[in-house]
Amino acid sequence: MFFRASLFGAFGQSKRWLGTNSDGTTRPLQRIDFYKAGAMTGFVAAFTEGPIDFYKSQLQVQIIRSKMDPAYKPPFTSVLECVRQTIRTNGFRAPFQGLGPTILRNTPANSVYLGSFEVMKQMVADKYGCKTTDLSAATITACAGTGGIMYWLSIFPVDCIKSAMQTDAIDPKNRKYKDIPTTVRLLWAEGGVRRFYKGFTPCLIRAAPANGVMLLTVDKVTTWLNKD
Repeated sequence: MFFRASLFGAFGQSKRWLGTNSDGTTRPLQRIDFYKAGAMTGFVAAFTEGPIDFYKSQLQVQIIRSKMDPAYKPPFTSVLECVRQTIRTNGFRAPFQGLGPTILRNTPANSVYLGSFEVMKQMVADKYGCKTTDLSAATITACAGTGGIMYWLSIFPVDCIKSAMQTDAIDPKNRKYKDIPTTVRLLWAEGGVRRFYKGFTPCLIRAAPANGVMLLTVDKVTTWLNKD
């Protein structure tokens, strides 16, 4: 919830900033502005999503390893323990392990995702001669679901790089994926192009319904809050 709040809060502020002239007057946003706002949003949101994804990934990977090897002893017994150990090892930089690829993923991906969502709504509204706020829930869900699919189509290999770095050892001396170039080289050695699309199909299947419902909710709540 904290990440989504930062994501859509940043998107709203970015649109307002882009739609405000230097003299304080407002102007209608052009379609390119929505993509700009999405890119700005992705960059800002990486600093909240990065730490959340890091801790989630660390805990998920130890569950997988426990199932693969009964003798494996998970280093973390809870989220709090994970936070405590990582900060003890790397200080307050610990949650930002893998921040580079997170920014590299989020900036263009959210530009495509949020920008396309807003532009598709405008295109449909223009076609039927109505306001975007008058569009049906089904139409908004379809635009949102399409935007979600475009998000993953545009950056999935970068997400694989991010995941590899975030699930690596917390101690820098023991890390296999030390930086982005090293990670790319090692992942390529593991399976070529196909390695960068591991898990792509289930991710794409989830993208449309998950993003459709989420952006529909955000859109309707925003419309409700902006009513006079």
